[in-house]
Amino acid sequence: MFQAFSSRAGETGRRHHKVTTPFDSIIRALSLRIGGRRAREVERFIKFAFVGILGFVIDAGAVLVLQNTILPPVNELSEPMANNVALTQTIAFVLAVCSNFVWNRLWTYPDSRSQSARRQLTQFAIVSVIGWVIRTVWIGISYEPLGELSTVFVSSLNVDYAPALLDQHKLGTMIALFFGVIVVMFWNFLANRYWTYNDVE
Repeated sequence: MFQAFSSRAGETGRRHHKVTTPFDSIIRALSLRIGGRRAREVERFIKFAFVGILGFVIDAGAVLVLQNTILPPVNELSEPMANNVALTQTIAFVLAVCSNFVWNRLWTYPDSRSQSARRQLTQFAIVSVIGWVIRTVWIGISYEPLGELSTVFVSSLNVDYAPALLDQHKLGTMIALFFGVIVVMFWNFLANRYWTYNDVE
């Protein structure tokens, strides 16, 4: 399904690795259709978004697993545990960032090789940490009210619905995470495109 290719760089003798997927031709055709002269940039954004979706699946999956196992969002007394929420989403975020860096380097920006992988990883990590701060602050202040709003909304659809506080906070965390990921995706794309991968045309 996925193929990795190596091509030799001009005079440096370094190998440049690139991944191709079954989606490449579809993405390229769509980019040419809607992007015009900016088709290459549109293609990069679509690939970046695909990578972001994969990162979101890893992120959300890790949050679900951690909250339902070792890091619940409330304690035995049903009191909110903001530290657990922050730790859970941080672990999930780190896993997603690692996946995103590898995929973006090999698939979205395979032509960006004037800087070392170590330097690009450092820059990618700095951009991601700034995004993480934005996301963490947002989730920390919004997961409780979003959980309450979701309970009110779902209760209006089903009068017998009375979730436990634990479930309310889990749902609030996931809703906050969803909106946080969208905002951070645009930040990450622009910052990485014009800083981490600024050597591509």
